[in-house]
Amino acid sequence: MLNLAVILRESAAARPDAPAVLHDGGVVTYAELDARSDALAAGLAARGVRPGTAIALQLPNIPEFLVAYYGILKAGGVVVPMNVLLRAPEIAYQLTDSGARALITWAGTAAEAGKAAAEAGVGEVYVVGAGTFDDLLAPVAEPLPLCERAPGDTAAVVYTSGTTGVPKGAELTHFQLYMNADIPGRLFEIRPDDVVIAALPFFHVYGMSSTMNLAVRFGAALSLVPRFTPDRVLATIERDRATVFDGVPTMFGALLASARTTDYDTSSLRVCVSGGDAIPAHVLDEFERQFRVPILEGYGMTETASTITFNRSPEDRRMYSVGKPVWGVEVEVWDDDDRRLPPGRGHIGELVTRGYHTMRRYHGHPAATADAFRGGWFHTGDLGYADADGFFYIVDRKKELIIRGGYNVYPREVEEVLYRHPDLIEAAVIGVPDERLGQEVKAIVVPAPGRTPAAGDIVEYCRERLAAYKYPRLVELRDELPLTASGKVAKKELV
Repeated sequence: MLNLAVILRESAAARPDAPAVLHDGGVVTYAELDARSDALAAGLAARGVRPGTAIALQLPNIPEFLVAYYGILKAGGVVVPMNVLLRAPEIAYQLTDSGARALITWAGTAAEAGKAAAEAGVGEVYVVGAGTFDDLLAPVAEPLPLCERAPGDTAAVVYTSGTTGVPKGAELTHFQLYMNADIPGRLFEIRPDDVVIAALPFFHVYGMSSTMNLAVRFGAALSLVPRFTPDRVLATIERDRATVFDGVPTMFGALLASARTTDYDTSSLRVCVSGGDAIPAHVLDEFERQFRVPILEGYGMTETASTITFNRSPEDRRMYSVGKPVWGVEVEVWDDDDRRLPPGRGHIGELVTRGYHTMRRYHGHPAATADAFRGGWFHTGDLGYADADGFFYIVDRKKELIIRGGYNVYPREVEEVLYRHPDLIEAAVIGVPDERLGQEVKAIVVPAPGRTPAAGDIVEYCRERLAAYKYPRLVELRDELPLTASGKVAKKELV
């Protein structure tokens, strides 16, 4: 028997008066969080929630997310975390596809959520901030026993971003999510007295698994940031004396730019973790110099709950790599014929992986599941290579590869050059149709404040630093790049 909610129960037993959540409204202790999630579990059970019942959860990073998440698990339910930015048709699709019986949402999304629930035939909608969520909290005289679940039972169905088609729900198990909280936490030595900035959305697998569950597993405090802005994060680090920051590359770039014009005290930070995408070398170097704190880069995805590889410590890392496979995980690089490639920068292929960390399946999509696991390994869709010491490097997404005149162009390589341009703060490279070459390389960039670089000068800058077939002939300047809810550049919108 293993119910993932045991991580909260054990931390509450060990340190009941320790802060579990720090937020604008105050502090929630581990004992209080445990008790409130017990009350929600009792309320769900009284309404007929049984083992395996799917409950959709659409909340920002507020204390009620943790109450609901662990309460659903305690009742034996399956959590279906949903992006707060989804519109009614998207919400309705995920409600229907997951078979969710109820939806817990908040006042900011209630209108869209209500329309979606009606379309999907979901009659139970509970709204944080409108009183109905509190109706779920049933009085509990003493801690409830956790609903018995097998380690391989589904704990959460987390939907992919849908960048390559219809979003699919990855079924993540209790054991898998427990291990992803336990193993990475041990690698960078998370401590009970740590204060972890929670700016990554909990409805995304990185924030849910590698920030929230990890902190709760080790009894650390979560400092909640409902919506990322660089000044808000820096102010929260100063206020709560935060020691750990998890983020995606765009967040580190934004924090770096803000820190140049502000004076927040961030000296409490002891380690940062970057994932979700490969961080540009220039951003990593400048951030470590400015903040005087190491960034440990890792790699994972929704279907692996989330960690696959990780740079284990400042003393055991390879700069600009995504590290080595974590304990119990295998990773290889395969060519297009599913043959293993040897180490070396000249042997770029698709990363495949297997181990306890891979999902059970895509919910309701057997053909997609079979294709993803062909050959007994999960195919990530990411291109990369390994070095002779077993460190892995991500080159790009397989579907984002640009083929210009028969030559392979990896967008990230071009982006690395653009990020070093003194007048630019953000960059994204895509392929656009070209009658003669098949595809042409296009750069979409955001100038630094007060800078107005000419497109021709940016092209020339790249031409001097890249092979003739790689540098962008087309450059578009924008005020900002579109981002996904997790903070990654939404290239699908650019294309």
